Amino acid sequence: MPYEFEPHKLYRMPTHFGPSLGPRQGPGGRTFACVDNPKSTTVSVSFLSNSDQLSALLPPGFTLDGEPVVTVYATYMTEIEWLAGRGYNVVGVTIPVVYEGKETARGPFLTILWENLADPIITGREDIGYSKIYCEIPELRCFDGRINCLASWLGFSFLDLSVTDLNQDDSEMVSPVGDGILHYKYIPKTGEWDQADCAYAVITPAGGSRVRVLESWKGEGTIHWHRSRWEDLPTFYNVVNTFADLEVQQMSDASVTKTIGGRDLRDQRILG
Repeated sequence: MPYEFEPHKLYRMPTHFGPSLGPRQGPGGRTFACVDNPKSTTVSVSFLSNSDQLSALLPPGFTLDGEPVVTVYATYMTEIEWLAGRGYNVVGVTIPVVYEGKETARGPFLTILWENLADPIITGREDIGYSKIYCEIPELRCFDGRINCLASWLGFSFLDLSVTDLNQDDSEMVSPVGDGILHYKYIPKTGEWDQADCAYAVITPAGGSRVRVLESWKGEGTIHWHRSRWEDLPTFYNVVNTFADLEVQQMSDASVTKTIGGRDLRDQRILG
């Protein structure tokens, strides 16, 4: 007899073994408080770029909001409860936008998020519409007053991010993100590859996070994208080259922040 889906439970493929496990649903349907985890270190560098280049990256309904500032960040997380104490690392790129549909929302638009573990990629793409793909992100390297972050794919290094001249920052709050972090969820329709099964804006609402800043530093940052060929990065060389081609008018903020706590993103929602 075929199985039936349990009501009020989260499923993703394969569905045949019962409700799925992940950051928003643990064993027995439990949720995760994210009070004392994850422990995170985030390295962030921003620069002023070209408005036309950034506008060309925006999906329907989105426009650039204010100055054309690009922020590239790397976050290293440990002791994650939904992974039974394990961790993983991410690299993301955001630009400031406003979305106008039935409702209006402002905040950073997450153009892409690389992660070095399949589990958060799958749950983040299918469940909540983050634009996640895989790459290798080794632990950050700290030496002689410089913090270095690297990203690569099967041995090809495509990003070097570094911060130097660090000075203690007394800020106690995480930087505001407007109405929230904005995303564009898109899944192609099977067999009709130029059509969408879903295509809509989603938001990670501001507020509700249990993240607390432990330490923070300001410094000087540099970003180096390594231009690539299809042979180097067969599935996303175009992404890296797009970032490599962005005009850098002026380097802006650079920071290193240590935090604890977070959220399970159960409040993620579609923007009308």
